[in-house]
Amino acid sequence: MDGGRKGETVSATAGAVVFDRSRNGSGQSAGPVTAASNWTPPACYYAPKYTPEQLQKYLEPIWEAGSTGHEWDAEQRAKYNADDEEKAFNKDRTGEGYWWDSYVTPGREGDPGALDCTRDTFWVDTGDDPPADIPQAITPEMLARLAYAEIRVPTTEVDLAPDDATKVNLPTWAWLDAATFKPVSVTARVPLLDVEATTTAQPVSVRIDPGTADAETYPASGVCESADGRIGEPYAKGRAEETPPCGVKYLRSSGDGSYQLKATVTWRIRWTGTGVAGEQMLPDGEFGGDQAVVVQEIQAINR
Repeated sequence: MDGGRKGETVSATAGAVVFDRSRNGSGQSAGPVTAASNWTPPACYYAPKYTPEQLQKYLEPIWEAGSTGHEWDAEQRAKYNADDEEKAFNKDRTGEGYWWDSYVTPGREGDPGALDCTRDTFWVDTGDDPPADIPQAITPEMLARLAYAEIRVPTTEVDLAPDDATKVNLPTWAWLDAATFKPVSVTARVPLLDVEATTTAQPVSVRIDPGTADAETYPASGVCESADGRIGEPYAKGRAEETPPCGVKYLRSSGDGSYQLKATVTWRIRWTGTGVAGEQMLPDGEFGGDQAVVVQEIQAINR
């Protein structure tokens, strides 16, 4: 049941879950957000995996090989009523439900959390909710969390003015390109269950670290909030004497080198899904990048 081809924006991964990445961030510089808290998307989950016939084809060769031991094989045969030709593996309920089993979230195969899903294969009737005592079972919220892991946002490089080299004690304006820093989203769905969730990340602020203690930021906190759909303001001619709403002022030259300014964007992440009223919140995510800033001394001319 696994599928998918690289390069496609709509692909099936981990069998039951299909991701639509057509509105996701793209390009070599795009990367996953890191939750601002200690929260992480799930490393494993449960979802439909087998029809009765598919489960039979999967298990019987294992029992016949005898590698799992006679006692365990006998317990498994009894559990799935394997000796009843008509009812084995719930074959008499074909089309009325699926056997659910665990999946590992793509990219999390070596994560310790991938070992958390140890529940034996279980049956769920079509239209019924999965057992309430299995927190990793697929629900719209679980799909939203899986989509969170698929979110990709552009690397953070702010526009600066002056853009080639700034001067000591000269306020440098900083802003983000509105065309690049816009909301992105991923939809995760399970076609067999007709449930889905869309997780959307929207940039809300950028935190500027000048790369040296010999600097001041605008605002003083270094955090520039989104306003009117943008973060910071592009510099315009004639505004050199104004205090930039977002920016930095270096107090010392970078000498023969440069300072590594780091800009980290905070993305507010929300989701909507099947049967869910209104937007729901997920932890904010962060993604940042470094850029070199050359700071020169202002040359005075003595006459």
